[in-house]
Amino acid sequence: MEWMYTLSGFVVGFIVGLSGVGGGALMTPLLVLVFGVAPVTAVGTDLLYAAITKATGVWVHGRRGNVEWKVVGRLALGSLPVALLVLWGMSAISTESEQFSRLITFALGFALILTAGALIFREPLQQAGRRISVALSQAGGRGLIYSTVVSGAFLGALVTVSSVGAGALGVMVLFMLYPRLPTIKLVGSDIAHAVPLTALAGLGYLYLGAVDFSLLGNLLLGSLPGIYLGSHAAGWVPERALRTVLASLLLLIGGKLVFQFV
Repeated sequence: MEWMYTLSGFVVGFIVGLSGVGGGALMTPLLVLVFGVAPVTAVGTDLLYAAITKATGVWVHGRRGNVEWKVVGRLALGSLPVALLVLWGMSAISTESEQFSRLITFALGFALILTAGALIFREPLQQAGRRISVALSQAGGRGLIYSTVVSGAFLGALVTVSSVGAGALGVMVLFMLYPRLPTIKLVGSDIAHAVPLTALAGLGYLYLGAVDFSLLGNLLLGSLPGIYLGSHAAGWVPERALRTVLASLLLLIGGKLVFQFV
């Protein structure tokens, strides 16, 4: 079974390097639906997995000047306190209870559907973002700051409960709020924000006893070379076709997870 976790880590890492879609959107449902890992353990393990794999990206982007630290700070001002608040609320529920498992599963499905929407409607959302940016600029600089903090709070809650949202959704939020920034800086800033958020949330799950270190090690063993190879193969696959396939897959999986409660 361990070699299958490593192989899965490699495949997910390769797709992440190829597409830029956050690993949580792919890894967590794979662990839950294919390997039968408990949802809370899958989310907790994936959060630490994300923190570790994204840390190198922050170092690279930071050295190249591709991180807008003011934007990262505004997002973190909203996301980190909310993550702590969510973890505090979760600590009041037994991680082994059916109620807890249903909460995590529903949140995961909801986050996957949102991620699919961000991929499918990326261009219209970017156009809407330009209009929003103009309106916020006319309202004064504080409007943009408040909007970024609130967006960070939303991402903090979503990522903490589902491990999904720090990738494609985070970038889309930044696209909408800061359309004038170069794409590389939006990506770098999103990664820089994701590391402390996923690390904090992952440590919270560790405190709750919901992290499998053996699973984490096997996933990392496969994903790190997968991300490296995928990033070098990124130009070989048409970006629009890849985005459509991934969005369709995430929509189907998210719908399956959500509508089992209907």
